[in-house]
Amino acid sequence: MNDTSGAIDRFFAISARGSTISREVRGGLATFFTMAYIVVLNPIIIANGTDVEKQVIGDGTTPNVALVAAGTAFVAGVLTILMGVVGRVPFAMAAGLGLNAFVTFNIASVMTWEEAMGLVFLEGVIIAILVLTGLRTAVFHAIPAQLKTAISVGIGLFIALIGFVDAGFVRRVPAGPPLELGIGGALTSWPIFVFIVGLLATVAMVARKVRGAILIGIVGTTVLAIVVELLTKSGQATADNPDGWQLNVPSLPEQILGFHNPLTLFTEFDPFGAFSRVSVLLAVLFVFTLLITDFFDTMGTIVGVGRQANLVREDGTIPRTREILLVDSIGAAVGGAGSVSSNTTYIESAAGVGEGARTGLASVVTGLLFLVAIFFAPLVTVVPYEAAAPALVVVGFLMMTAIRDIDWNDYEISIPAFLTIVIMPFTYSISNGIGAGFISYVLIKVIRGKAREIHPLLWGVAVLFVLYFAIGPIRALFGI
Repeated sequence: MNDTSGAIDRFFAISARGSTISREVRGGLATFFTMAYIVVLNPIIIANGTDVEKQVIGDGTTPNVALVAAGTAFVAGVLTILMGVVGRVPFAMAAGLGLNAFVTFNIASVMTWEEAMGLVFLEGVIIAILVLTGLRTAVFHAIPAQLKTAISVGIGLFIALIGFVDAGFVRRVPAGPPLELGIGGALTSWPIFVFIVGLLATVAMVARKVRGAILIGIVGTTVLAIVVELLTKSGQATADNPDGWQLNVPSLPEQILGFHNPLTLFTEFDPFGAFSRVSVLLAVLFVFTLLITDFFDTMGTIVGVGRQANLVREDGTIPRTREILLVDSIGAAVGGAGSVSSNTTYIESAAGVGEGARTGLASVVTGLLFLVAIFFAPLVTVVPYEAAAPALVVVGFLMMTAIRDIDWNDYEISIPAFLTIVIMPFTYSISNGIGAGFISYVLIKVIRGKAREIHPLLWGVAVLFVLYFAIGPIRALFGI
């Protein structure tokens, strides 16, 4: 071992954790190819959404999909490298699925993109303060573990529903039931056929534990979509052409390589504008919901992947926990500042751990690959919803597998967990599900005479969510 490799080994404690440099590199590659789909999915969710002024990110009317893809890759790359160097664990970071949906469908619908991303930035700052003061750990322990699990499961169902709707597999109807299958209850269009083939192929690869199954599924389904469009000329979906493609018509890319400066997005956030756009209470509750969702997703991922990597000590702690959580909180702030939504630690990091990764060197490798991906951002404009949506459905499944950890025989926890899980997709709102779960948990404990078992912090969370659900009457009462 030469001096350079020896220094790397000592810095990351590679040998001490029973790994090798080559194993860490393989692990870093595996993690990247397992989660690189976010470079495609995040801009599809974020860049095509409009804010209250019907503007897209970048303060324009044309979706900046390639620019947001470059920004997604840039922020993920920088933060993942930071996690590797500071946290020294094989955890990768990127824009959080579920969180980006909440920002797009809930927050940006009542304010501008600049103001919405400003709230994401503030959430990251607050989480960083919670880490530095030790309060984040205290809040984490105050929430029942199974309720945390329910939050993840509910987000999984929500993401899956978004995938089905985006692909046109499930559609809203003006009269009759709220949703229907395909067009008039039938799967008749070629784009839906592409989605079904892509979903089945991705599911098959996931079942066979193929590395990078989700990314392979997106690329393969996109190629199929291009071929199908060349043969069928389905065109863009409109009121007169419901059989068309939902987002963009797939075609061969005009260019493969290209550079879109992601730093331009860092001028598109306003930390305090939301407080003059909407009520202070609503803005605070938006920040709170982002914080809670980001908070529990991260903690669950750290514990789950850390245990798989044999990093969890006998007392349940992980080495350099504070540094890991600090980098993760910085991810939320940087994601907001970069207009790509909150960045969080990814459960797909388990793919690299499965390849043998045990240290932060794997994260450095993953982060460098994300930076390289910036130059391939033009390719994402080729991907139609029907090709990306199977990934959303599969990621939803992966998140829902945690449902086995909920004790459904204990009604004190299973009823709040159930409400958390179903209300998220049924109301198209993550915050509604979280609030219903917390409030019902406190209520059931009180009714059963177990109020003393409720942590004081959980009382505060429940009260905030009561205010959240009563915001309509409160605004009417005070003329807000």
